[in-house]
Amino acid sequence: MTGLLAIGNGVLQVLVAFISTIAFAVIFHAPKKELFYTGLTGGAGWLVYLLAQGLGSGTVAASFLATLALAWLSRVFSFARRAPVTVFLICGIFPLVPGAGIYYTGYNFFMGNDAMALEKGLETIKIAVAIALGTGIVQSLPPFLFHRPNKKR
Repeated sequence: MTGLLAIGNGVLQVLVAFISTIAFAVIFHAPKKELFYTGLTGGAGWLVYLLAQGLGSGTVAASFLATLALAWLSRVFSFARRAPVTVFLICGIFPLVPGAGIYYTGYNFFMGNDAMALEKGLETIKIAVAIALGTGIVQSLPPFLFHRPNKKR
């Protein structure tokens, strides 16, 4: 029964990531026709994050792997939907951004708990760097990897 609860929890988390990504895309003024695809990007990124953590990866490594996956998917959707990659990428990384880490860093700092503030701050910076590296690696790949070749040649 515990395994089923874990699977149900994971499905619920991916669904919440999908919906929250769409909500962020609306706030971000993404085109309405791309909202579903932004949600897919965020949900897929969170799914990879959960799978990586389930396989024993730490938070930083899981964030890096999830960013690789969602950045790849963002490039694919960009070519397929003929939309800027940033529409999918910026919205898709929303579930991975360490907002709680930033909050707890500031909270502990102002409460005088410097050791905990430093610990949370360093973890938050490592996650942010992992997201930046994952995005940079995928964005540096050549465009032909993300679309089907033209048959008219």
